[in-house]
Amino acid sequence: MSQSFKALSVNVDEDLRPLSVALFQRGVRHRIYESHGQQVLMVADEAQVDEVVHLYRAWRAGELRIELEPRQPPAPRAGVTELARQAPVTLLLILLSVAGFLLVYLNAPLALLSLFTFTPFTLSAGQVLFEPQGSEYWRLLTPAFLHFGWLHIVFNSLWMWELGAKVERALGSLNMLGLFVVIAVVSNSAQYLFGGPAIFGGMSGVVYGLLGFAWLAGQLQPAWQIQPRAGIMLFMVGWLLICVLGVVEVLGFGAIANAAHIGGLLSGAVLGAAFGALSRLSGDN
Repeated sequence: MSQSFKALSVNVDEDLRPLSVALFQRGVRHRIYESHGQQVLMVADEAQVDEVVHLYRAWRAGELRIELEPRQPPAPRAGVTELARQAPVTLLLILLSVAGFLLVYLNAPLALLSLFTFTPFTLSAGQVLFEPQGSEYWRLLTPAFLHFGWLHIVFNSLWMWELGAKVERALGSLNMLGLFVVIAVVSNSAQYLFGGPAIFGGMSGVVYGLLGFAWLAGQLQPAWQIQPRAGIMLFMVGWLLICVLGVVEVLGFGAIANAAHIGGLLSGAVLGAAFGALSRLSGDN
């Protein structure tokens, strides 16, 4: 304070901290210092001197109660074990995705890789030959675990944890597992139906499914606290549009499974609407 005015001078043993807090709450700029065995309280505005004196007298007379609440220590960050306990299914899906990435990255034998694609394939004279899926129904799910680059696995894992862990903590691990199964089947099947036989994969269809689920379910049942922030929605939907328009492929980032993204988003939104509506109808808060 470039200029100050004396409002109080009290014994040095007197605790003026509660009064100082009350003054700050009222917007009264002030400072307290010791001088010749006294505590001196100075204010920046002369017009506030009487206000400070009146407040001090009321406080000492018991007419005004000022309590200092102890500062709560910050909650300790959850460790890896605690995070795993809170969202075990989400963590397992991420670990399986990492395993799928390593399968591709380490150039696993094609016969092994073929076990996890939507349709089995063989390589003959440099040509990829696809075969019928038959009764190998696990293939409806396993393409979600295959990842074809560092950016692919990092992007999907981060968003999977951001969205999946919140959903799992709110709705439980069994529901999270069920959501994954349904969304993965829909998104992988959509990609096959619209793109034909091909080697595709990634958890991004499930990520978009969880995005749609969290948005609509969060709208209908705010108590779950899973609705993504508007900035996240804007980024994810914007990225989806960029991919659909072919910009990413033009820039040389490879083919994008747009049908899987859209199928996942729509199926997740439908599930979110159903879960949220049922929760509201059942009277859950």
